Amino acid sequence: RTIGSLGIGNIGAELFRLAKPLEMRHLAHDLAADPAVASELGIRLVDMDTLFRESDFLSVNCPLNDRTRGLVGERLIRLMKPTAYLINTARGPIVDERALYRALVEQRIAGAGLDVFEVEPTPADNPILALDNVIVTPHGICFTDECMQRLALSAFRGTLDVAHGRKPPFIVNPEAWKP
Repeated sequence: RTIGSLGIGNIGAELFRLAKPLEMRHLAHDLAADPAVASELGIRLVDMDTLFRESDFLSVNCPLNDRTRGLVGERLIRLMKPTAYLINTARGPIVDERALYRALVEQRIAGAGLDVFEVEPTPADNPILALDNVIVTPHGICFTDECMQRLALSAFRGTLDVAHGRKPPFIVNPEAWKP
């Protein structure tokens, strides 16, 4: 089996770390990928079409922005295997929900795992919720005491780093860093 990720930032990279014991092939597409991270995790970087054609499980792990809004649409979904699953735990509007719904109803792909939707909260009458080949979960898996504590600790450490003239490890715009 092949697991693919659209994006290998912090979350995409963690996906591959978690999947390592499953001994799957690892594919990813990310224009800003760090080749050293990809190599370390055994990820083969591929173009977008190859990612969608070859992945048995395709996980969306990229940020939502003008380039990614609606990115996973009819054309890319049509490239997927009929036995493939699309997983979106990033942001709902990255995936064209109508195109995904059609693919699921027509059984052009095997299923989907979603914890985000184009409209949130998604309406109770959203037709995708009635499909047997879709698993939905709340986008709140990290709302645990441990996760909140680690987030707070990370923020405080970053603040201390800046106060002492050190570059914090999780900087959103590294080009803006001026010690």
